[in-house]
Amino acid sequence: MASIFSKIIAGEIPCYKVAETESAIAFLDVRPLKRGHTLIVPKKEVDKLFDLPKSDYDGVMDLAYRVGAAVGDAIPCVRVGVAVLGLEVPHAHVHLIPIDTEKDLNFSNERLSFEEEEWVSTAQAIKAALK
Repeated sequence: MASIFSKIIAGEIPCYKVAETESAIAFLDVRPLKRGHTLIVPKKEVDKLFDLPKSDYDGVMDLAYRVGAAVGDAIPCVRVGVAVLGLEVPHAHVHLIPIDTEKDLNFSNERLSFEEEEWVSTAQAIKAALK
């Protein structure tokens, strides 16, 4: 059965996409810890990041590098935290989270919700900051 991320990649479920390459896609997490929380997801569905073929892993990490810089430029924060958990969705992915303290990277924190216009403006700001 296809993961929710595979359904997003296939266009069956909408997302707030910020970037896409041949091997990966970046979109806003709909259950974010902070505004600008972005996921980098390989198009190849594997459960664990390190089970990806090296070329796909490199594609994910290259996109994470570029999108992480854009998130840091677009969203006021001290740093962009990076996390690989993969426990909530059985499809490898990288979290990029704007943080001001280490506590901001705690996945037990309450998840945020935004109005449509803020989702759209956040995605547009990150896209605009991509280099």
